[in-house]
Amino acid sequence: MEAVRDKAVVVTGAGGGIGAALARRFAAEGARVVVNDLDEAKARKTAEEIGALAVPGDASAVVPLAREALGGAVDIFCANAGVGTGGGPEAPDEDWALAWDVNVMAHVRAARELVPEWLARGSGRFISTVSAAGLLTMVAAAPYSVTKHGAYAFAEWLSLTYRHRGIDVHAICPQGVRTDMLAATGTAGDLVLTPTAVEPEDVAEALFTAMAEGRFLVLPHPEVADYYTARAAEPDRWLGGMNHLQRKLEQAEGRA
Repeated sequence: MEAVRDKAVVVTGAGGGIGAALARRFAAEGARVVVNDLDEAKARKTAEEIGALAVPGDASAVVPLAREALGGAVDIFCANAGVGTGGGPEAPDEDWALAWDVNVMAHVRAARELVPEWLARGSGRFISTVSAAGLLTMVAAAPYSVTKHGAYAFAEWLSLTYRHRGIDVHAICPQGVRTDMLAATGTAGDLVLTPTAVEPEDVAEALFTAMAEGRFLVLPHPEVADYYTARAAEPDRWLGGMNHLQRKLEQAEGRA
């Protein structure tokens, strides 16, 4: 894909899963890739496999380090790192704070670093790995659902604010993806996500198709568009369906 050849690309959370698949795809298309992950060993393993640069550490602080590693500006930033904290209002403040910091504020901090230089030169691309939970919601995971709504809203705001000034933004909103995060979702994931789960490489393919077509919203599960439409058109009916899933979850867990 000529649009990414020789471009400087940063992918956070790229030690495995969707992030590693994105890093592999960008590298295969001729980009110069920085692999970031909090787990240094995983970051270096992915980087070695694809001939990329490893810059491990906190995703919130990666941009200056990536510039240094690349010897110049960042062209494409993939805000992919995320955490899947579960529970409801009873979840401890620490879990809510972590979800907010990683799933939303890391994106804000990256944009704060990148947008001024992108505006100055008239080009840049920000890719946010959100989740279908950011368009819909996810049972048993309030911190995740709420902060993924925030991640989607921020990506949407970036697009509507800067698209006429050369900044392209994409929001990736898959349902289940066969990653360690899916495996950690337990009964809720088994009930809602696992039956239609796709591979991380399918997510990367969906992104590249969206980039080629100039689309903001990336849906590796196309049916999510129908769910999103139904949610807007008949919210009470949609909420009733989601509540049905909640009751099924409680039955599966022996709570009903």
